[in-house]
Amino acid sequence: MSDTDTRTATKFKPAAAPRRPAPARKAVAGRKRLVAGAAIVLVAAALAFAGWWLLKPKGLEAGFASGNGRIEATEIDVAAKAPGRLAEVLVNEGDFVRRGQVVARMDTAVLNAQHTEAVAELAKAESGITIAQSQVAQRQSDQAAAQAVVAQRRAELNVAGKRLARSRTLARDGAASVQEYDDDVAGQQGSAAAVTAAVAQVAAADAAIVTARAQVAGASASADAARATIARIEADIEDSDLKSPRDARVQYRVAQPSEVVAAGGKVLNLVDLTDV
Repeated sequence: MSDTDTRTATKFKPAAAPRRPAPARKAVAGRKRLVAGAAIVLVAAALAFAGWWLLKPKGLEAGFASGNGRIEATEIDVAAKAPGRLAEVLVNEGDFVRRGQVVARMDTAVLNAQHTEAVAELAKAESGITIAQSQVAQRQSDQAAAQAVVAQRRAELNVAGKRLARSRTLARDGAASVQEYDDDVAGQQGSAAAVTAAVAQVAAADAAIVTARAQVAGASASADAARATIARIEADIEDSDLKSPRDARVQYRVAQPSEVVAAGGKVLNLVDLTDV
């Protein structure tokens, strides 16, 4: 190849691009990484928004409302007044009950037996009142008879006293014997003793009347006690029907039938949502 050709080739050879300095290359690489990171963040944000949009809860239907806050309700415990066995529970969890509604019953077999016994005691006491009253009447009759005897004995004493006075006069005048006078003295003294005995019988009749009236009072007190016992047992039987104190909903059944519940033991737990 000639020198002319060599110069020509050298003249039309493209010149190589000048190399950038190292700091410039690092700046370009940093910008690329920044752009790539921003793109990743944007894609992630777009994906998160799409997921939220797809998974967000749908709106409530008509008649419903939503909000934030705290709900408070009134809890009521239905408990047994006296210890005993739970006979039956008449409601289930979630049931709505009205005020005064019977929700459970306690076993009343023992109370029923006690009630029968108290009724029998009342009948016995009332019978005792009748007997005591009849004794009072009998003792009053004895008193009247004793008072009549006293009147009779006093009349006899009066007659005996008059006879003795006549005998004393006749004996002093010699018209009557001493024996007759002594007999009249004895008769008068006997009549006086009879009066004393009759008065004692009246006093005994009075004491018998007081005793009979005390028996009436005792029988009446026994009858009153029996009536009070019956009233108490009937109240306990009524309390054995456990009732709801207000309109509420059954939240828990704390005890089950056939379980033994202590006094004040909880049977049901109710919740009143009126104030919610």
